[in-house]
Amino acid sequence: MLRFAPSPTGDMNIGDLRVAILNYIVSKQLNEGLIVRIEDTDGEKIIEGKDKEILQILSLFSIDYERAVHQSDSLKYHQKMVMQLLAKKKAFSCFCGDAKLKELEEEAEANGKANKYDGFCATLSDETILNTNSPFTIRIKESKEDINFTDSIKGEFNYSTSDMDSFIILNHDKTPTANYAAAVDDMILDISTVIRDEKHISNTANQIFIRKSLGYDKEISYAHLSSITNSDITVQSLIDDGFIPSAIANYLVLLGNETPSEIFTLEEAIEWFDIKNISKESVNFDMNKLKAINKIHLEKFDDMRLSKILGFADTDIGKLGKILLNESSTIKEIKSKIDLIFAPKITCEGFEKEFVELKLCIQDAPYLDNYMELEKYLIEKTGFKNENLLKPLKYILTGREDGAEISEIYPLIKNYLGEIAK
Repeated sequence: MLRFAPSPTGDMNIGDLRVAILNYIVSKQLNEGLIVRIEDTDGEKIIEGKDKEILQILSLFSIDYERAVHQSDSLKYHQKMVMQLLAKKKAFSCFCGDAKLKELEEEAEANGKANKYDGFCATLSDETILNTNSPFTIRIKESKEDINFTDSIKGEFNYSTSDMDSFIILNHDKTPTANYAAAVDDMILDISTVIRDEKHISNTANQIFIRKSLGYDKEISYAHLSSITNSDITVQSLIDDGFIPSAIANYLVLLGNETPSEIFTLEEAIEWFDIKNISKESVNFDMNKLKAINKIHLEKFDDMRLSKILGFADTDIGKLGKILLNESSTIKEIKSKIDLIFAPKITCEGFEKEFVELKLCIQDAPYLDNYMELEKYLIEKTGFKNENLLKPLKYILTGREDGAEISEIYPLIKNYLGEIAK
């Protein structure tokens, strides 16, 4: 199994989505299942409804998965395995309060050393523990051997015993810490490959150590993705701004990667993607590059599909959208220009008289198949020519003074002429 493990404590950002997409691609390549594991053990930070929002976004991007699980549902397993570690003397109860832990932190900082627990409670006798009524946490005992692993992207890592700590695995309220819960869940779910952001790389040695302490020797393959420097951009904001999922996914796979072509679908990426080709360096999310890719994906849409995305069901509106793509990059930008066409027009500055007469004339006009027929009809009815005709006419038909030529747009909006000029 592979797993995508988002936290329902905030909006899904582009870094999260990139992790989900690459897990999806690799799961297809390996022919292994993908699980979405909602990491919801930190109850105080959870935002209601974010778990459903995460799944909706995955669906929007056609990322299919075997099942979705909530980490909190495995609480009994987390606690039972803590009991195993306690029974094997591989973990211990810690009664140190916040003041003591703060003191250790300040002392380590003053001495220029890493902040590590001093192991005091590891030496307490069973009798002392039994007679202590203070709140306690459970800590795992320090590793007695180095922890080594190979990262598919970043290479070899070695953590010596001096790097390891007696870290907390169960909180005062008997809920698991994030590191411990992730390690146990990866074991329970038989995870074979972990693809995640490099911000989690420092947790990997601890998670391997937890599983080894529980007698679990299966090796998990790791690939830690170099971070996106401006990854706080949310997926929903991109969708709201008119970027389409296929283009966003295309760009996120392309980002910091060697690919045979710049424009592709996820299905195509499954054929050639190699996680080892991902850059080891941090990457920057370039909005202009995404716009260029989004534009190309929109150009590939058939006219009816584009029309429906724009809120119509008319191939002519789809063709109009393609014309407007010459000066737009997103659905939102195209739609704003189409909205101007159908928006009420009150007057045209500098051509107020012409505006009124042309508007009335268009409303009374018979069906005219092409623009030249319309222009001829309006000249005959109003006598307006050149700028006095063209400027107010373009504003009436498009709501703008710039952009594509009226002759190019008219054949695609002629069926809506009465509505446009009302």
